[in-house]
Amino acid sequence: MAPADQTRKAQTSRAKADDTASRLLAWYDAHHRELPWRVTPREHARGVRPDPYRIWLSEVMLQQTTVEAVKSYFRAFVEKWPDVEALAAARTEDVMKAWAGLGYYSRARNLKACADLVAARGGRFPDTETGLRELPGIGAYTSAAITAIAFDRAAAVVDGNVERVISRLFSITTPLSEAKAEIRAHVERMVPATRPGDFAQAMMDLGATICTPRRPRCMLCPLREDCSAVIAGDPENFPVRLPKADKPLRRGAAFVAVRHDGAILLRKRPEKGLLGGMTEVPTTDWTARVDGATTQAAAPFPGAWRHAGSITHVFTHFALELEVFHAHIKGEVLEGHFWSPAGEISGEALPTVMKKAIEAAIPGATKKPSPSAAKRPHD
Repeated sequence: MAPADQTRKAQTSRAKADDTASRLLAWYDAHHRELPWRVTPREHARGVRPDPYRIWLSEVMLQQTTVEAVKSYFRAFVEKWPDVEALAAARTEDVMKAWAGLGYYSRARNLKACADLVAARGGRFPDTETGLRELPGIGAYTSAAITAIAFDRAAAVVDGNVERVISRLFSITTPLSEAKAEIRAHVERMVPATRPGDFAQAMMDLGATICTPRRPRCMLCPLREDCSAVIAGDPENFPVRLPKADKPLRRGAAFVAVRHDGAILLRKRPEKGLLGGMTEVPTTDWTARVDGATTQAAAPFPGAWRHAGSITHVFTHFALELEVFHAHIKGEVLEGHFWSPAGEISGEALPTVMKKAIEAAIPGATKKPSPSAAKRPHD
């Protein structure tokens, strides 16, 4: 191809990308989601700028977690720790307690480590992808998202929603697991010079609300005229995925020991590894690769243990089934264990699987007491 033809082709491609971005941004201006960490297009137009701390916090929380699940955690975090210096000053144990239930607990440890480092450097986050990736817990996606949304710099932000939009827009037949670079290249070409942060959020909102995995609302999509999957009539066929392998099932047992005053015996898990640094009831030695004992004979100490049922929990790479045993015991404390008073269980750093185990033995034990119940006089 002659140089002049190459130039014309590049200009045509850029003009088409700019037109796509313009239509997407117009849709976003009218239909954006209201999110507690987001600066809306109207606020942005008035000169309001995103807080990098809030954007970073939300993006770390949103890794592998839905927006609806994150909202309440985000609000609680910024109420307790309104800026990165406040989070750096917090105890790691308190951060882990506030994170309990969000899952993927290495994120919480990295969150604290990152806050410590940023605060030590003056409380300012780097404003480039390269600088951000030097911080704990910030990878390619998160660095791009913070760069675009917090600092309005051009960056290719590609999450699961964006992968779906791009796969359909260009009918990418390569299986998704192998198409990451191809998808990213398309996004890089589409990012506009103006409002790249709003463009990134618009792409994510489009995937979350219109270009959904099932029954996409294509008639409402601002990009439907360009979408090759819509033209072909099969948007739900994209993205192409390879068959999922069955997750292995691991087994073990959990032991819920209760003192006369309702306190529950807990211990802290090792800092590294699955559920690192979180709190648990005593369990047998199950791992992602090995089963643990499943009978009361494996209890950590003698007691009138009774079977309280079983619970299941699905991790990223395996499923776990725990037999739950319950006993009332005297107040001795095993080395490395502690008693958590009944009224404080809901505030412990218990991962969801451990809350399930406790609930199987003592229904309602991990629920936060209602304000009315807290004010009720003791019998």
